[in-house]
Amino acid sequence: MPWYPYNPAATDVSAPNNYGTSTPTPPSCGTPKDFLCAIQANDNMGSPTITAALILQIANAVNNRTESATVKLRATH
Repeated sequence: MPWYPYNPAATDVSAPNNYGTSTPTPPSCGTPKDFLCAIQANDNMGSPTITAALILQIANAVNNRTESATVKLRATH
C-alpha cells in the first residue's frame, strides 16, 4: 500500500484531499512524534481511502504519541 503525507496546514484527517501525492515508502518525519505526518492506505484514483478503522488508528497514534504500522508522526503541526 502507498504512503500519503498529511498536509500540516489541514484540519481534517478524514478528508482525502488533505494528503499529498503517494509514495512507495513512508516519508522521513523526524522527532519528537507529536503530530500526524503520513498514513498508509489503499489508493483511490490518487487519493487515500480513509476508513473508520484508519481514523481510529490515526487518533490512537496522535493521542498516545505512538506510531503504528500505518500511521507516522512528526515533530511540528
